Amino acid sequence: MAGPSSHRHEWSSGLCACHKDCGNCCITCMLPCVTFGQIGEILDTGKRSCLFNALMYFGSTLVGCPWAYSMQYRTKLRAKLGLKSSPCNDCAVHYFCEPCALCQEFRELKARGVDPALGWDANSEKYTHLTPPQSHAMHK
Repeated sequence: MAGPSSHRHEWSSGLCACHKDCGNCCITCMLPCVTFGQIGEILDTGKRSCLFNALMYFGSTLVGCPWAYSMQYRTKLRAKLGLKSSPCNDCAVHYFCEPCALCQEFRELKARGVDPALGWDANSEKYTHLTPPQSHAMHK
């Protein structure tokens, strides 16, 4: 029987592929709380607003650990979409590459047809039906 990791899928873009969405990259570099707020609203299925998530992220930045808060949302995203933990675990990715991690998560949602910049109301139908890509082979 195959282990749970055999059902994990690749990210649609690499961690350092920020150039694929220059607008989001610029926003994330200047105001990462905005990008996180948008991602958080989607992953919280609208239960927490973009503003709430952005303020929580900003607060965690003031105490020096935004990565500790944002990595939980990367874990949520990977679980929802069946994504591999790569290139390393979620904590390390957010600790060492916070802006790149946020950009990658934003791009992943967009690649699945969910635009975090539009908010939960505009994306609820799409997100609810989001599933990991189907594998045609049982194993590699």
